[in-house]
Amino acid sequence: MGVSRRPDRPRVRVPRPQTSPPVVRYHRSVRPLWALMAVVLLLGTVLAGRLVHLQALNHEEIAVEAAEVSTRTVVEPALRGRILAADGSPLAANDPVAVVTVEPETLMEAEDEGRALIEAVAAELDLPVKALWGRTRVCGTEGAPPVPSCFSGSPYQPIPIAFGVDPVEALSVLERPERFPGIAVDTTPVRSYPAAEVNAAHVLGYLGRPTQEEVSAREDLTALELVGRSGLEASYDAALRGTSGETTVTVDPRGVVTGRVDHRDPVNGHDVLTHLDAGVQGAVERVLEKTVQSSREDGWPARSAAAVVLDVRTGGVVAAASYPTYDPDIWTTGVTQAEYDDLTGEESGAPLVNRVVGETFPPASTFKAVSLPAALESGVDPTEEYACPGSVSIGGRRFTNFESQAHGALSVQEIMEVSCDTVFYNWAYDEWREQGGLSQESDLTDPWVIASEEFGLGQRTGIDLPGEATGTIPGREWKRAFWEATREDSCARAEAGYPEETDRERREFLEQLARENCTDGWQYRAGDAVNFSIGQGDLAATPLQIATIYAAVANGGTLWEPQVADQVRTPEGEVVKDLEPVAAGDIGLDEETLEIVRSGLEGVNTVGTGAGAFATFDLSAYPVAGKTGSAESFGESSTAWYASYGPTTDPQYAVVVVVEEGGFGGEVAAPAARQIWDVLARQ
Repeated sequence: MGVSRRPDRPRVRVPRPQTSPPVVRYHRSVRPLWALMAVVLLLGTVLAGRLVHLQALNHEEIAVEAAEVSTRTVVEPALRGRILAADGSPLAANDPVAVVTVEPETLMEAEDEGRALIEAVAAELDLPVKALWGRTRVCGTEGAPPVPSCFSGSPYQPIPIAFGVDPVEALSVLERPERFPGIAVDTTPVRSYPAAEVNAAHVLGYLGRPTQEEVSAREDLTALELVGRSGLEASYDAALRGTSGETTVTVDPRGVVTGRVDHRDPVNGHDVLTHLDAGVQGAVERVLEKTVQSSREDGWPARSAAAVVLDVRTGGVVAAASYPTYDPDIWTTGVTQAEYDDLTGEESGAPLVNRVVGETFPPASTFKAVSLPAALESGVDPTEEYACPGSVSIGGRRFTNFESQAHGALSVQEIMEVSCDTVFYNWAYDEWREQGGLSQESDLTDPWVIASEEFGLGQRTGIDLPGEATGTIPGREWKRAFWEATREDSCARAEAGYPEETDRERREFLEQLARENCTDGWQYRAGDAVNFSIGQGDLAATPLQIATIYAAVANGGTLWEPQVADQVRTPEGEVVKDLEPVAAGDIGLDEETLEIVRSGLEGVNTVGTGAGAFATFDLSAYPVAGKTGSAESFGESSTAWYASYGPTTDPQYAVVVVVEEGGFGGEVAAPAARQIWDVLARQ
């Protein structure tokens, strides 16, 4: 039975036993959490704002920067235009050659930078390791050979290491890719010279890689392209070179190409049509070489030579040759440093120098085509006869004719025919005194200086070839300027002498000259005037300048700017630019004076100093006028000259030949020119 509880009695709670301490609960503050959240929100806001700024406002700029980091542009040079002879036949063209290349990635990933691979390729193709290895070295870096034996192209395309390889031999490399990784054989166009009988190296010129300075200065030029370094290749480089193509590729951080983004095809260069007659050019070159060889066999040094043929009606260059010359093919596959040193060295005769335009010589008696008009202008009577003694004494010095030969009394025409120097000496001496002698310091009234300037001497002709020399007109003003520029050296030599000179006579002459130049070398003496009158002394002209003078005498007085190029055309033959003849001036001779000069020059080949060379030439059918010259300098052998034009009945050509220290004009240069006229007469 249960126990009941009284309702009026209060309830009493009995606590239960505890087995552990009571749990005490703490309430943590949320303020640090709110601070952290505020920082996160602030950073997120800044980041979001930066992203908006970059993507919305600077999107293009960032895109460009990103592209620059991940892409590179590879240049594909355009096919270079051809250089054509007057009949359209190619003188400089392009031929494909086999080229062995190596991938830059292969070299980068190799522990030895690919040295073993290059050695294996060289052994397989029997080529020098040094040359192939050098072409993998970037120009200007440590261990790289000098230009042009190093690599100056793009690091994102195959590196050419061997040119002109036999395709059959190249197969042995291609068939074993496991041994020759990264090696490939490609074809590339290089300059070729199809005209077998023509060299024309100095006129055509050669190509070379641009310098870093050129690439930086010109937007149209990249390091991979070739540019003209001389001749027509340089003068018309922009037209011949065309416009390069471009391919934009993506690269990874190692610089390895991973894809292609964009491409633009190259635009081929234009052709340049010239006035050059291939047949005449080849003949002139052969004549020049044989003449030099013959002169040397006769004991003359014959250090160099040059010849030029001009169209007297337009100034067009029909032929131009310089000796010594070189094989233009040497540039097509990369000239070595040793070969380049040989091309520029004095021992080999500096064959890169174009003697037609780039070197000057005393013109000797060929200058009498200028000197005779100057004498007539000074008051010489063309109707009188003048005594031609073997020698004359002027200013205490003895001046002689060639071999001191006397000719008696001569007409003006006969003076030209026999090239009587003593008559010119007297004319020039009389005018020197008339001008005031040593007291005259100006050239403004000197007829010889004035005539020289009017005939175009002392200035460039304007030919479309680089490297043209100006020459020298040695008047009073020039002599003072030269003295001021060299006086210090002259005085030093006057004191120290020339102990290194072994030849006693030459040493004494140089020492006397140094003493004179130190004290009063600015004075224009009588000897200066008389030497000037016969094309000797300090007078200097290029063969081309003399050719333009004789062309002007032939055509009635017009000095044409010589031009090698006639037109710039597309490869299909469409004319892009027609290069019209340019008149540079007029020699300023009246018809009477012009006829006096012409008659004297015509007699040179019939009864004068050129008669021996033209003895078997049919002058009645094809009359040629000309003038021989033999330039003499102290301590040097005679330099032979011959300048001419023809046919005199209807002038078409001017021909000039010069052989440096090669002998006498009538014996060496005139016979050479006569052989050229043999070719021209058959045109």
